[in-house]
Amino acid sequence: MTTDRLATVLAAIDAANAADPNREDGQPAALLYGQRMSAELDRLFPDAPDSLKAAARGQHIERWTRSRQSYPAGKTGYHSWRRDLAQHHASRVGTLMTNAGYPEEDVQAAARMLRKEGIKRHADVQALEDVICFVFLKWYFAPFAVKHPAEKVRDIVSKTARKMSPEARQRVLREFDLPPELAAAFTG
Repeated sequence: MTTDRLATVLAAIDAANAADPNREDGQPAALLYGQRMSAELDRLFPDAPDSLKAAARGQHIERWTRSRQSYPAGKTGYHSWRRDLAQHHASRVGTLMTNAGYPEEDVQAAARMLRKEGIKRHADVQALEDVICFVFLKWYFAPFAVKHPAEKVRDIVSKTARKMSPEARQRVLREFDLPPELAAAFTG
């Protein structure tokens, strides 16, 4: 059930993401991504609290405003970009939640999830990460895989599997028809 506060936050996130100049399937890419995140969250965690629902929808809020090209090349630049994005996402979603009347505890919970503080230690942070990984596998993996060599694909699949909870990895094996060399990453 969506509360009025949650509906307000989700609508505000969608309004922000509707400005994404990047297109996917004829829609703003960030808007489509947020909707996919919400759908997958509802499927995987139907009883998720509002803080997790807001974090899932806002996972890429205004992502296009922080260009990867504006950071140095290489791992250090990539990690700086990702850290700055997480801070931006947490701040924007937090502001929208505060404006909608959420208590500070809920705002901080969503921010923690978006900054990925406590993966493997906090259930809500891990749930968001599992949803992110499912969305990647369901909608973004195939286009990624055709553009990259097999070694890089295996590396990305291994990194994705390591981020997931044991339950989510098992669910991937049940829901996706992965080739044996990729499925092996989810068995450990």
